[in-house]
Amino acid sequence: MFKILVVEDSQIVRKILNKLVEDNPHFHSVLCSDYAEAKQKLDSGEEFLAAIVDLNLPDAPRGEIVELMLSHDVPTAVLTGNFDETLRSSLIDKGVLDYITKESRYSYMQVIKLIDRLRKNLTTKVLVVDDSTTSNSYLCAFLRKFRFQVLSAFDGVEALQVLAENPDIKLVISDYMMPNMDGFELVKAVRQDRNFQDLVFIGLSANGNSVLSAKFIKSGANDFLSKPFYHEEFFCRVLQNLEAQEMLVTIRDSANLDALTKTYNRRYLFEQGEALFKNEGRLGGLTVAMIDVDDFKPVNDTYGHKTGDHLLQEFASLMGDCFGKDLYARYGGEEFTVISTRDYAALLDDLNIFLTRVREHEFTEHRLNLTCSIGVCAEEMQNLEQLVEKADARLYRAKYSGKDQIVDMD
Repeated sequence: MFKILVVEDSQIVRKILNKLVEDNPHFHSVLCSDYAEAKQKLDSGEEFLAAIVDLNLPDAPRGEIVELMLSHDVPTAVLTGNFDETLRSSLIDKGVLDYITKESRYSYMQVIKLIDRLRKNLTTKVLVVDDSTTSNSYLCAFLRKFRFQVLSAFDGVEALQVLAENPDIKLVISDYMMPNMDGFELVKAVRQDRNFQDLVFIGLSANGNSVLSAKFIKSGANDFLSKPFYHEEFFCRVLQNLEAQEMLVTIRDSANLDALTKTYNRRYLFEQGEALFKNEGRLGGLTVAMIDVDDFKPVNDTYGHKTGDHLLQEFASLMGDCFGKDLYARYGGEEFTVISTRDYAALLDDLNIFLTRVREHEFTEHRLNLTCSIGVCAEEMQNLEQLVEKADARLYRAKYSGKDQIVDMD
């Protein structure tokens, strides 16, 4: 779970921001009412994904809080009651993510949306392609400020090599005029590769005009910007294009995903698991692990189903951290399944790591401490269903013999 530092002297605004931050299952808010309290939090060594700050604090009325945040390398969004164009430009130049005025509920939602984008950006690879060293470096630094994983290339040929080595790149930002292969040829080459059908491509040019823009988009680009561009416009274009592409992927994959946890569902698990079993299972190269949250019902009974839902979302997120290389899904209720073709010893190590991470994690805003039980089967079986049934039987042995453990043999 990521910590978000909120520095705001208004109790009402603090409550609003706390509610909005905590509604996101990935976030936990840390509230401060003044500069001194925020400084104490930062000096204590606590790590924060981002900060949301007001400029006018009782002990720092001239925006000193921004300097404090940036000195600790905390990405900072300013949420203030007054709009000042000169001040806004100055803060943006210093490295503030955005300057948002408290005009309406939309303003508060906008800053939460920005913070959530930072979270997603931590695992989002971006490729900058520009033959100008100055322009290339500027774009890379700008994107890193928003916590993207940034790679760079200086022409289209080099860009294709980087893409081949990093097939998980989600966004390419490319200049038009480059040696060896220009931006038009690059986007055409990218769109011919089916592996990059979900890649977002944004074209750039210092010679921007409507003809050039249309040509870029007709060649396969998602969007186009003229240099020099405005800070907010660039980020908004990047954000909107990434979100649009993510939405398309979500729609396409919706039949395969569990609506609550956004992990794969049981139908997809068996569909893909059968294919894995056909290739690996008969040779004993397939492992199934059934994982169940211990004592989940009391959580729902005590704190309500909304808290229970948030808990399962966080649990699924931890699974993604540990089993991203495997096929994992929500089997039903609070039970999850991992199907793996990896070396059994390596998978068992990760299962033990997962047990520890669950044990140490504080779930939801109530900071609940939980455990989980795991049943594992890696023997040769006639079909996938038998593997699952055996792993499930061992899961229940784990639960009824003390919980918080792994059972992988009879």
